[in-house]
Amino acid sequence: MRTMRIHSGVRGLVRAGSVPLLLLVAAGAAQAAGPDLQYVGRDDRVHGLSAPQGCVEASGGGSRAVTNSTRGTATFYREPGCAGHPVAVLQPGAVGQIKPYFASVRFPVTTTAQRP
Repeated sequence: MRTMRIHSGVRGLVRAGSVPLLLLVAAGAAQAAGPDLQYVGRDDRVHGLSAPQGCVEASGGGSRAVTNSTRGTATFYREPGCAGHPVAVLQPGAVGQIKPYFASVRFPVTTTAQRP
């Protein structure tokens, strides 16, 4: 059995464009306990949102790989406050790159009565 070690070379992988594969691996391992939406920001850091609803600001400004592990569609906007036209939409369970960047994300609002 092989183990994967993540070290300071991750930053080089981020710049080299290997982030989607890295996030896919991380998303698979984090499905049960990680954030519902993960993305790599323009600050080269991995950010996560847990149980997001409505319009959420993207701390660090997303510009690279995104993993949507929520139960709803994530709609990405270039402007803060989910203003302007959407730049991308990711369905539940999808992984993708949002280019050139996004500053906010809108999620469906789920009330307690709607949750299974």
